[in-house]
Amino acid sequence: MYLVLMNYVKPTEVIDELLPEHRKFLEANYQAGLFLLSGPREPRNGGVILAQAGSRWELAAVLEQDPFVTQGAATYEIIEFKTTRTGKALRFLLDGEC
Repeated sequence: MYLVLMNYVKPTEVIDELLPEHRKFLEANYQAGLFLLSGPREPRNGGVILAQAGSRWELAAVLEQDPFVTQGAATYEIIEFKTTRTGKALRFLLDGEC
């Protein structure tokens, strides 16, 4: 399981221009089963994605295709973690090795 922290490095005006293409990127990766949840950070200085990928390298390669990244508007930090506990609603996220 991966927690992805996105940090904006360009002004909000640039982010807003790229937002429609970024949303298409997100939707494609939700459809592929890679992204589980996402949303903007508060204050609005980036975003957060929860992802389930085969490897860190696979996820990094996908994130490099984000229009925010290709246009130099944001950077990503990938944090890998092992899911060991969840609430009932998210039990399907467990790795099975609790």
